[in-house]
Amino acid sequence: MPLVSPKEMFAKAYDGKYAVGAFNVNNMEIIQGIMAAGAEERAPLILQVSAGARKYAGQRYIVKLMEAALEETDLPVVLHLDHGQDFDICKKVIEGGFTSVMIDGSHHPFEENIRVTKEVVDYAHERGVWVEAELGVLAGVEDEVSAEHHVYTDPDQAVEFVERTGCDSLAVAIGTSHGAYKFKCEPKLDFERLGVITDRLPGYPLVLHGASSVLPEFVQMANAHGGEIAGACGVPESLLRKAATYGVCKINIDTDIRLAMTAVVRKHFAEHPGDFDPRQYLGPARTAVKEMVQHKIRHVLGCSNAV
Repeated sequence: MPLVSPKEMFAKAYDGKYAVGAFNVNNMEIIQGIMAAGAEERAPLILQVSAGARKYAGQRYIVKLMEAALEETDLPVVLHLDHGQDFDICKKVIEGGFTSVMIDGSHHPFEENIRVTKEVVDYAHERGVWVEAELGVLAGVEDEVSAEHHVYTDPDQAVEFVERTGCDSLAVAIGTSHGAYKFKCEPKLDFERLGVITDRLPGYPLVLHGASSVLPEFVQMANAHGGEIAGACGVPESLLRKAATYGVCKINIDTDIRLAMTAVVRKHFAEHPGDFDPRQYLGPARTAVKEMVQHKIRHVLGCSNAV
């Protein structure tokens, strides 16, 4: 089945009060694990590529891996650019076959964010490509995206931004954070703010970034077999599931996949220090990705059997 636009899957998600998982990919094993989980759960999938992934794996390699994956599935799958920093990057991935792009102008002043977003929207829509934008800033670090403090999305600005840019979906800041080192205490998501945005943009798909939960079992496994990699908590999964009932149709998940893979690989080498066959540790890592994604689909996103 060929790659699709998010349009239809988001419409179904909005009406069904569930979210579609947007899973960051960096290599073959991650792609295979995500696709296997989606197949078993009969769930729609968004596989997204960050600037760091494009540098690491190469855009052509990722696209070719996706082409191979699509030959083995009938699921609706979107290939999405995560945190595109400028028009040129968005243009390159559109030309490379991506069906959805994010232009992240959130670090710009409001008017400049509108200008750069509108430029991408005009180009992408002529080619049938979906555009996600961002308004507000998430604290934390993930690849090349970093910020020290939250800037929560203003509902009035959100309405104006969508109307003036024509973007198809909007990532909002309500208290989530990028990366593994998220919170010193339990986070509080601003559902009142999210509710106002949803009411003022009825039927419009919203996006939640920084939504990994940093599950304790993987943190403990990773830390037991190496240096401490995460000492704080992530976003409680119950809050993410609640957000999906407020018009959040796309939830981004990256850190949890990294933690699952790292935990399994560290455990493998602790138990088999002399092993040098990549298949022996990347195979279990792939299985960990699959199980993590299945968990998210069932218990966080609520999109099992949505296809």
